[in-house]
Amino acid sequence: QVQLVESGGGLVQAGGSLRLSCAASGRTFSMYNLGWFRQAPGKEREFVAAITSSSNTAYADSVKGRFTVSRDNAKKSVYLQMDNLKPEDTAVYFCAAARFLSTAQTISPLAYGYWGRGTQVTVAS
Repeated sequence: QVQLVESGGGLVQAGGSLRLSCAASGRTFSMYNLGWFRQAPGKEREFVAAITSSSNTAYADSVKGRFTVSRDNAKKSVYLQMDNLKPEDTAVYFCAAARFLSTAQTISPLAYGYWGRGTQVTVAS
């Protein structure tokens, strides 16, 4: 069982940066694959980035080169560094965890069994 709590969202000007954090509970955090998703009003939840238990990373094309996902197993946390933010990045950002995840499943919200409640990111133009 894993519980996830996101923090670090807020209002930022276009071109600015934010760092999201997701703190997890549970003794086997290091064994989980972790993902970041986002959902804008009226849109479906979409994949942003993921980091596996082996620290392999994956990114959506829309954020590649601007966002960086990382994890600290000792702190049971996963991070999303977001640079050069754009108004289209405005959304609620969620972290998610999955014990087992194939490469093909990485971008699918359905593959993740544990979710945080989300943190709002608003990018002003």
